[in-house]
Amino acid sequence: MAVLRIGNASGFYGDRFDAVREMLTGGGPGGELDVLTGDYLAELTMLILGRDQLKDPAAGYAKTFLRQMEEGLGLAHERGVRIVANAGGLNPAGLADALRALAAQLGLPTRIAHVEGDRLPVTDGALAANAYLGGAGIAACLAAGADVVVTGRVTDAALVTGPAQWHFGWGPEEYDRLAGAVVAGHVLECGTQATGGNYAFFRDHDPELFRRPGFPVAELHADGSAVITKHPGTGGLVDVGTVTAQLLYETAGARYPGPDVTARLDTVRLTGEGPDRVRIDGVRGEPPPPTLKVGLSRLGGFRNEVVFVLTGLDIEAKAQLVREQVEDALVKSPPAEVRWELARTDRPDARTEETASALLRLVVRDPRPEAVGRALTGAAVELALASYPGFHVTAPPGRGAPYGVFETAYVPAAEVPHTAVLPDGTRVPVPVPVRTRELEPVPEPDLPAPLPAGPVRRVPLGRVAGARSGDKGGDANVGVWVRTEEEWRWLSHALTVEKVRELLPETADLAVTRHVLPHLRALNFTVAGILGEGVASQARFDPQAKALGEWLRSRELDVPERLL
Repeated sequence: MAVLRIGNASGFYGDRFDAVREMLTGGGPGGELDVLTGDYLAELTMLILGRDQLKDPAAGYAKTFLRQMEEGLGLAHERGVRIVANAGGLNPAGLADALRALAAQLGLPTRIAHVEGDRLPVTDGALAANAYLGGAGIAACLAAGADVVVTGRVTDAALVTGPAQWHFGWGPEEYDRLAGAVVAGHVLECGTQATGGNYAFFRDHDPELFRRPGFPVAELHADGSAVITKHPGTGGLVDVGTVTAQLLYETAGARYPGPDVTARLDTVRLTGEGPDRVRIDGVRGEPPPPTLKVGLSRLGGFRNEVVFVLTGLDIEAKAQLVREQVEDALVKSPPAEVRWELARTDRPDARTEETASALLRLVVRDPRPEAVGRALTGAAVELALASYPGFHVTAPPGRGAPYGVFETAYVPAAEVPHTAVLPDGTRVPVPVPVRTRELEPVPEPDLPAPLPAGPVRRVPLGRVAGARSGDKGGDANVGVWVRTEEEWRWLSHALTVEKVRELLPETADLAVTRHVLPHLRALNFTVAGILGEGVASQARFDPQAKALGEWLRSRELDVPERLL
């Protein structure tokens, strides 16, 4: 086959359950899939699976995937579709065994393989340490005749690079082709985010499109180029904007490193090919770095929170009173971390009580569960009749709960025993790359000529620019893009690091790095440390920075009237 059609049916553990059936049955004549992938592993998921395995050593994989396969195995067998998913989590061998038992129960001759070796020995109290593997192990399993391949921690793009290496027979040094597959895989990995989900410009289109977006499909070619599309008749939208938004999601600079190849995002070219079809080509690749990223998940301690409701007049004074009362009650054994946030959601002369109210959020953390348990909840409850007028809280205070921390480390690729376990049980070691290249920043490209001076109007940035943001450990990234060359001539000069710090005061004391991607008319900003110890620690109101880009779009600045 000249074209390899790969669809994705899951962007996270908890995504739409019936998407597997939709993708296996929705292609229509000539549009059937060759491979169906599923991405189940986010940073937070690894912590959740680690806690599951503490309770049951046989657990540690995405149980939802196993339930989806009760129907999916038969549908895939009827249609000749291979299935590749990272749902194995911390226990890919256990999931493979469970799938074999399910196939036998259903009377199907499904051949199951898995990839392992990503799980590394843990130290310093970590729940799990997992290296991000590439696609070569998946390719080896498919070449051995596997119908289903499950993995542990691989890069999200490996779910596409593995099938592409198998199908086209690419060697490990065909960097441009591999880089094209990495870019296609990055577009697919978050499911409906490529087909109109979470899309900044959703109001520019028929709202019916976005009620139930279909999942994306990549048509891969032997030269590494691809077309992003979706099954006919499904909701959502595939255009240059939706693909650009996903390309910027949770990336940083021009070099996008992975275990198979380092893809140059500054070479990506997107071209609309008609309704719901966007071509990706021109992608260049370089040898991968000599090390593999390792995600470390550990328990960070215990946390608790109380949200006080402050209604009507004197909001600041009410907040000050209750804050002093709680801190007085905790003075004998204060938690290691105490954080207060006042959200002024109240409005003057409000027509409803809710819109007359502000929220004061107290979050505490400590290695000791007792420091965030009764000590806090008792202090809050005892104030019910002794604090500010109108005292109440959004929910009864609870006991302290454990929270997790995600950290990143790097190890030499040669120290990770990447292994393909074939359907017959044969274990095949996956060789490390022969050539590697240390990562280094790409020199900032020349910017286009700025727009000539002219009248401006103070409006939200989002009147002109789209954005998408997300988390990488404790850091956040915000990708910002525009749709025309004139807008790019303005954005590339106007949205500097200094301007971002001004528009987003929370970033004022943090390291902010700007990356320029001219082919995408995009800027990508990395904000170091804004998420504390990562999503599981819930250090911030928006712990995964999902809405950081929308906050930026809502901020006002002077925009040339010619762009409005």
